[in-house]
Parts: sequence; C-alpha cells; structure tokens
Amino acid sequence: MDILAVVEQFDEAPTAALFGLMTGMIFGIAAQRSGFCLRAATVEFARGSLGPRMAVWLLCFSTALVWVQGAELIGLMRADEARIMAVTGSWSGAILGGLMMGAGMVLARGCPGRLLVLAATGNLRSIVSGLIFAVLAQMSLHGWLSPLREWLAALWVTPGGRNINLIEAFRLPQATGLMVGCGFAVLALWLARRNRISFRTLFFGAGVGFAVAVGWVLTFGLAQISFDPVQVQSLTFTGPSANTLMFFLERPALLSFDIGLVPGVFLGSFLAAWIGRDLQLQGFESEVNMRKAMIGAALMGFGGMLAGGCSIGAGVTGGSIFVATMWVALVAMWVGGVATDYLVDQSRGSVKAA
Repeated sequence: MDILAVVEQFDEAPTAALFGLMTGMIFGIAAQRSGFCLRAATVEFARGSLGPRMAVWLLCFSTALVWVQGAELIGLMRADEARIMAVTGSWSGAILGGLMMGAGMVLARGCPGRLLVLAATGNLRSIVSGLIFAVLAQMSLHGWLSPLREWLAALWVTPGGRNINLIEAFRLPQATGLMVGCGFAVLALWLARRNRISFRTLFFGAGVGFAVAVGWVLTFGLAQISFDPVQVQSLTFTGPSANTLMFFLERPALLSFDIGLVPGVFLGSFLAAWIGRDLQLQGFESEVNMRKAMIGAALMGFGGMLAGGCSIGAGVTGGSIFVATMWVALVAMWVGGVATDYLVDQSRGSVKAA
C-alpha cells in the first residue's frame, strides 16, 4: 500500500482512522469466525483441559509473534518506536491490573475484544458490559478513578523512563522473537490436530494475529511520513473504547487510529455473523449473571487501564513486540482468570461459554 498517496488523498488524521477501521475489520471477521477469546482459553485450562479454545488462542498469539517479528526483521516496523515501549512501564500496574482483567473477563463471560464481537451479533449482555467497560476505562484514564490508577501504577515502575524490551534486555539475537513465535505455533497446531479443529477455524484464528501485525505496520508506516507526531500502535480495546465513547460525546472530535478501530471491529464482526447466519438477539439469563457481568466489566475497565492494555492490547499486541510489563500482565490475566473460575464458577457448577 502506498501510504503517502493515501495521506495526500485524505490527510493524516482520517488516514489513521481508516487504518484503524481496516485493522478492526480484519480482527472482527477473524475473531467472530474463530471464536477467539482469552477468557474461554483460561476457563478450559482451569478445568484441566487443553481444548479447542486454548488451541485457537495459542494460534492467534503465535501468529501475532511470527507476523510482527517477521515485519520487524525486514524493516516494516520498529518496536522501539511503539507508544507502549516509549513510556515508563509499571510492574505494579501489570500485576494488579492483569489480575483484575483476568477476574473481570471470567465474571463478564468475555474479554473486551470478545464482548465487542458478540455485541455486533446481537448479544445484549455484551452491549451492556461493553458500555460499562468503556465508561470505567474513561473514568480510569481521565476521570475520578485516574488518581487511584496513577498511584497504583507508580508503586513499581521500570527505570529510565521507558519500558523494557525482553529481547534486548537479555541480549538475545534479533531473530529470537520469530523463533519463539514458531515454537508457540507448533504447539498450537499440535493442539488443533488433537482437538480436530477445522482448517477454516485455524485460518481465521491466524487472522487475529495477522490483524495485530497489520496495525503495527500501518501505523509505523504512517508515522514515518507524517508531519505531525503519529502514535505507533495496534490492536487494544481499553484506551480505544474510552476514546471512541468520548468521540461521540464531545465536540470538537478528532479522528485517530483508535476512533476507527472499535467501529471496524463491530462492522467486521457483524458482516461475518450475517454471512454465517449467526445474528441472534440474546440477553441476560438471570439477575445473578447480570450482576456478575456488570462487576466484571467494571473490573476490566479499571484493570485494563492500570495494566496498560486489555487481554488483546497487553496479552497479544504488547506481547508481540516483547514488552516486559505486557508479558507480566498476560501471566497475571491467566492467574486471575483461572483463580476466578475456580472460586466463582466451578464452585457453582457454571459451565457457560463465552
């Protein structure tokens, strides 16, 4: 793609929003058709199973590593210019926020990305949970909860005013990331074969990881030619959900990658569900489930902003460029999700899927 020609046609801010829309649509289509969800994978793991949801999540994670690290090796992006790498990392935020995100996604029966995908198919539970998630994320970013978030994040931070690149910190060869991604991919394919996952599901599962790479490459390319500073970023839903909410509530509203991303995911998911005949109105099964979903969404909103990203933003996008605090946040999300499923859902015999 000739990014300069696109910028000359639409200007920089609309181009960034267009790139967000494109990235979001790829993710939405792939996630809807593959059933990708970190919450579902953690629940399988918590119940002693390495089933299809685990295989799909591993495939997404591994393909994100392979595509992103491959793009960096051939010069299509540079991790050190990513927004998430250029700011001070928070170990305390990654741990506490990751635990909250993990617990919240189990209570809400879906990680933020999955809630947005389900909302596009007519799931009213996900629409309500998603709105609560966006409001709490905004409150944690600029509202009443921001002082608490900032205090918790400042408890333990990375030195030097920047985050830590794990590959550089351990002085590993540049190709290490690609090799790690290939290793996870082999494990994912082995699990997929054992669970007899169809090629179509594998294709779309890999598409989720591809969407992460698309976001990195497009925003990096735009940053190289833009007169004004452009953030190098990719898929995440905590900040974009809050920014998209305020985009429709405030004037003047500015276009950005974030503003295109969330509508793109919704549109892609809707189109995939429409073609696959998966559109169906669904609501809360009971008052108990509604309370759990609302509490879970609130935990994800605050926890995701504290951790520096949601299950996609920290767990896949940040992990794909080996940001140290994002790998810590990902582990914390797994721990929080497994513990919450064991303490809340298993004790009550709940086996609901996302």
